[in-house]
Amino acid sequence: MLSDGERMLGGLLQSSHTASMEDVVRLVAEHAVLGGFTNTQIYVADLQSMFLAPLPGQTDPAGEPLSRLRVDGTLAGQAFRDVTLVRAPVDDSGVVRLWVPLLDGTERVGVLGALAHDPDETAEWRMKRLGTLISLMVVSKRHSSDTYARLVRTDPMTLSAEVLWNLLPNGSFANDRVVLSAALEPAYQVGGDAFDYGITGDLLHLSIFDAMGHDLTSGLTASIAMGACRNNRLQGADLLATSEAVDEAIAEQFGQTRFATGVLADLDMNTGELTWVNRGHHPALIIRDGRLAATLESKIPSPPMGFRLGLSSGIERYQLQRGDRLLYYTDGIIEAQSPEGEMFGLDRFIEFIVRHEADGMSAPETLRRLIQSILRHQHGRLQDDATVLTVEWQSGRHVGLTL
Repeated sequence: MLSDGERMLGGLLQSSHTASMEDVVRLVAEHAVLGGFTNTQIYVADLQSMFLAPLPGQTDPAGEPLSRLRVDGTLAGQAFRDVTLVRAPVDDSGVVRLWVPLLDGTERVGVLGALAHDPDETAEWRMKRLGTLISLMVVSKRHSSDTYARLVRTDPMTLSAEVLWNLLPNGSFANDRVVLSAALEPAYQVGGDAFDYGITGDLLHLSIFDAMGHDLTSGLTASIAMGACRNNRLQGADLLATSEAVDEAIAEQFGQTRFATGVLADLDMNTGELTWVNRGHHPALIIRDGRLAATLESKIPSPPMGFRLGLSSGIERYQLQRGDRLLYYTDGIIEAQSPEGEMFGLDRFIEFIVRHEADGMSAPETLRRLIQSILRHQHGRLQDDATVLTVEWQSGRHVGLTL
């Protein structure tokens, strides 16, 4: 005979196959009662992970429509930030509001809240599993849902940003060997920054691009760079050939009047051997044991991509140690300038990452706070796109990534 938890999860899974995003709230409410949960509330994170927006059609116990919540300073936000279950007693009768993150792999999709009476360990287990299933439902439905796309935006989006966001992969990924996280701002006006990654066997492919300018053409340049890189990578081209293909694609499209800097890299997830080609970009940094251990400078600088100047150096190599964290970044991170003219700077960037790593904070939450710090430094207005990509190799920590 099926348990209440099995009936709840199995029934919801079966119903989800032909559901749209607009059906998620109703289906979750119908099946959650089988597990002992009422007044379920589903929120999804906005593009900048600053707010939690309720899926439409939900009300609080008083029948009022749910309002948007801040990630910082709320119990729901605590569940999201710390990737943990949060208990909030409602009254003296034993009714408790439970909050759990909606987690797809290491991507924090949003949060789930529900009322339960005297929830024990079994109830908490059911709540966590329900959150996992809902996150899978949301992720599988969101790409065809304009409702979702509007919900996670707090500002109008430029055409350039619209194009790039549809090309970018998820901002986080993890397996038992690497933890990857990325962040990109300004989310609604991003012009020429982009990042990408993919896995072939034991190789993790990484790339970051910074295209000239801050307009639609810079967005198109970054899109061409990403597309050419991905296309050649999927055809089995090596790093050198792929960077040359990106160079040619940009030059062919813009007649050698536009360019993009970038780093293309492969990490052997078994051995920790890193190989890369740097085309006029900032060198990657290695953080080890709470300090800057290496700056991956190229022996001979190579030109940016788009000028058909050819390569002046070949593939570089570096051997990572367990727990090493790779940092890739664009100009907007270290050159963020306050109204008084003070640069955010490389030292402050490194110190921020090291301090939050020492506190045991997950990589996605560290980058969320980094971007907020940079925005505050510039009083909310970035002068340049700011992108950071981090990869931690075989640390064994995976802090804050699972429930």
